[in-house]
Amino acid sequence: MSKIAALDTYDVRFPTSRQLDGSDAMNPDPDYSAAYVVMRTDQPGLAGYGLAFTIGRGNDVQKAAIDTLNDHVAGLDLDEVIDDLGGFAKRLVGDSQLRWLGPEKGVMHMAIGAVINAAWDLAARVAGKPLWRFIADMSPEQLVATIDFRYLTDALTPDEALTMLHTAAPTKLRRTSQLLAEGYPAYTTSPGWLGYSDEKMQRLAREAVAEGFRTIKLKVGMNVEDDVRRCRLARAAVGPSVAIAVDANQRWDVPDAIRWLRHLKDFQLAWVEEPTSPDDILGHAAIRRAVAPVPISTGEHTHNRVMFKQLFQAGAVDLVQIDAARVGGVNENLAILLLAAKYGVRVFPHAGGVGLCELVQHLAMADFVAISGKKDDRAIEFVDHLHEHFTDPVVISGGTYVAPSAPGFSAQMHQDSVERYRYPDGPVWREPADTAKA
Repeated sequence: MSKIAALDTYDVRFPTSRQLDGSDAMNPDPDYSAAYVVMRTDQPGLAGYGLAFTIGRGNDVQKAAIDTLNDHVAGLDLDEVIDDLGGFAKRLVGDSQLRWLGPEKGVMHMAIGAVINAAWDLAARVAGKPLWRFIADMSPEQLVATIDFRYLTDALTPDEALTMLHTAAPTKLRRTSQLLAEGYPAYTTSPGWLGYSDEKMQRLAREAVAEGFRTIKLKVGMNVEDDVRRCRLARAAVGPSVAIAVDANQRWDVPDAIRWLRHLKDFQLAWVEEPTSPDDILGHAAIRRAVAPVPISTGEHTHNRVMFKQLFQAGAVDLVQIDAARVGGVNENLAILLLAAKYGVRVFPHAGGVGLCELVQHLAMADFVAISGKKDDRAIEFVDHLHEHFTDPVVISGGTYVAPSAPGFSAQMHQDSVERYRYPDGPVWREPADTAKA
């Protein structure tokens, strides 16, 4: 009988701050990083892969948090884990002493999410399916069994979730065929990093439109006059028919956000992302009321399903981002997708960073096939860097994500990349900054 042997963990960092890739008003110099975990089994060559995304300093702390989970996982029967992914997640999340460090938020919860995601990756590999199809092929009862409904039943009960999934089930095969034929819409943040020059932003914006993207996103929030100028230049670059979204990355107080956004109202923004603290549900609601009809969004830093529930109940957002590595893994993201579907809130998954494009595409595609049945009024973020470090990198064609076909969650990194970028002793970190290859 096969067993999980151990969790192997790595501190992997990419020096993206050297080119200001990923720069925004709150995070001016990020080094995109991954606390990377391999859930190794006693079968040679069989493992599951996951990660927690950080932006540099503290990635060692995140790795240490994952390391604490090794004794909870090593020695478990493989079949028991992959046949009861809901029970596996609940045991990790429910450890009373580790839970005290959240509860269900922060570094420990992200560590648990990385391990849970590795278990889903492993289960999909054993089944020989990409994760989106592995989820879509579950019966409604199997899918609901993976979700912890504690704290949710005032907004969504298991019976309501089952009804939603059974309603979607008869047309899953048609949507699977549609997904394989059409892909899933993408939007791109690649032109919009705040550290880029105007010329570079405009050039990348024009290239994005030529590649088929119908929405670009700009980082804002450092200086209102600069934001107005950059939005004007972006509009000139992409023309009137391409949407422009902006992301303040939590920069403003509520009154500041309202005043600032009134300067940007003429640009017909597709949405405004993270205008204030990600924890301030009522603040988001106040901003939304004050700047309507400009759509307001948040979610990539939202701790858990409970906060998403309250965002929906409070009418605080027009759309949300989910993040594959922020909450407690696939299970909790499925709960959030079901909540969003019930409340009629669009989901635009967050996918900047290391491996997030690779991961979150599966969640959005599973949502389209098995839960909401919608994709034409939403899109997955795309950032065009670091994909070459993954064995199954995303494929973009004509501004859409092509549905992955390889088994698993697309989370496995090339071992050469892990060794080269491992912090602090990988070659890229030992080379001088002016000669290292980022």
